[in-house]
Amino acid sequence: MKLDILNLDGKKSSIEVLDNIFSAKINNKLVSNVLYKTNANYKGRHAKTKQQNEVSGPTSKIYAQKGTGNARHASRKAPIFVGGGIAHGPKGELSYKKRKLNKREKKNSITSLISEKNKNKKLLIFSDFETEIKKTKEMNNIVKKFEITNSLIILDKSSKNKIEKSIRNIPKIKITDVNHFSAFDIVKFEKVVFTESSIKELEKRYS
Repeated sequence: MKLDILNLDGKKSSIEVLDNIFSAKINNKLVSNVLYKTNANYKGRHAKTKQQNEVSGPTSKIYAQKGTGNARHASRKAPIFVGGGIAHGPKGELSYKKRKLNKREKKNSITSLISEKNKNKKLLIFSDFETEIKKTKEMNNIVKKFEITNSLIILDKSSKNKIEKSIRNIPKIKITDVNHFSAFDIVKFEKVVFTESSIKELEKRYS
């Protein structure tokens, strides 16, 4: 299939792209599953309480086993005492299960979401940036002109070097490359923008 390539001066050309990436079957169930696993793995679970064996203090018996009239106790670090260990408390990040994502799941979720963006006219392709754009104001005008104010912009290395400084302070815009974006990024932003070279890199990676 063919898609339009936009030039900064408004001229259009076209590029031949792979159907299995830009017009793939949209698998919403798979996408939902991948997003669930991705979000679960991103969560920082830092809450941790000390168990009885982690509380500092002497391990000697509090008092004699018999003859005191009190209940039998061994350590002051037991959960029933103030300052003792916490029973059944959170044990830190390492105790939580990491949900695995295999390569096929990642690939198919990405192609499903890209195809959905393309179907909904939320996908744009720019010609590679040939000249460096230094000023944020100039880049902001381009963003407004092409109505990409809430976009994930996936660039080739050369284009990224030319516009990264001018675009990184614009809100609701994320710039990245083919190797560093996820299904969550595509869902988070309204539009997805590629350059001509990054399209070719994407096809090599996901074909």
